[in-house]
Amino acid sequence: MKFKAPFITFEGGEGSGKSTQIQLLQTFLNQKGKDVLLTKEPGGTPLGVHLRHILVEGSTDKMDAKTEALLFFADRRAHLQNKIWPALKSGQWVLSDRYADSTMAYQYYAYNRRLFKTDIERLYRFVAGNFEPDLTLILDIEPSIGLKRSFAKAEQMEIKETRFENHVLEWHQKLREGYIKIAQNNPKRCVLLNANQTVEDLASDIQKVVLERLL
Repeated sequence: MKFKAPFITFEGGEGSGKSTQIQLLQTFLNQKGKDVLLTKEPGGTPLGVHLRHILVEGSTDKMDAKTEALLFFADRRAHLQNKIWPALKSGQWVLSDRYADSTMAYQYYAYNRRLFKTDIERLYRFVAGNFEPDLTLILDIEPSIGLKRSFAKAEQMEIKETRFENHVLEWHQKLREGYIKIAQNNPKRCVLLNANQTVEDLASDIQKVVLERLL
């Protein structure tokens, strides 16, 4: 498939600042004259909204890694077909808060390789073919700091979406290590950024990467 605009994904552990930074990048790109669509996984489509409630609410042990992965890929297929691909074809830049690297980081690395990496890769090819993001921004933060941020936000906004936050700290440390390995293994697509800095400084770093790689 040929697209008229790039696809940028934001990745990182809990509390890394993705939701804030994705909006700041949208504003920056709008100022450059770009038409930008913001979306997220899970929950970027009507079907995804239902799947999001299942996936991010409730107890940590209500499903295993395989079930999670299959539900995330169901959400991803609907997301691509109904939202991401049509937008890219129309010339809109698409910024997504999480995408396929989250599945590899969460369901493979964080769960200590309970799934085969090749199975996750096969599932990805099944739902997305050879399609990949043009740029992936991985926001890296010490898990204890990120979790403190995330729980504070959830309490302030009365959000129930803390199923993944409720995993033990060791789980989140494996998650962080997974993201670092993903960045190291995909240097042409991924950029690892320090998320433990001011919002403004991180936004500036992100803008520099986008200017260098896509503008």
